[in-house]
Amino acid sequence: MHSDARIGIDKDLCIGAGQCALTAPDVFTLDDDGYGTVLPGREGGEGSPLVREAARACPAGAITVPEPVN
Repeated sequence: MHSDARIGIDKDLCIGAGQCALTAPDVFTLDDDGYGTVLPGREGGEGSPLVREAARACPAGAITVPEPVN
């Protein structure tokens, strides 16, 4: 992924299903209110092949994963 690319979770869309944290726990966690959040320093998703799978697993479609830049 390009260094400017950032994974994001739309807090207005997130329903707290937790699929992101279950699928890619090295990148996502749940905050104190039970909503998905990206772990500090993991916004680029480097090293996790499961980031895109976590985005697909999100029932609310709240996760944004930038396309890799070649």
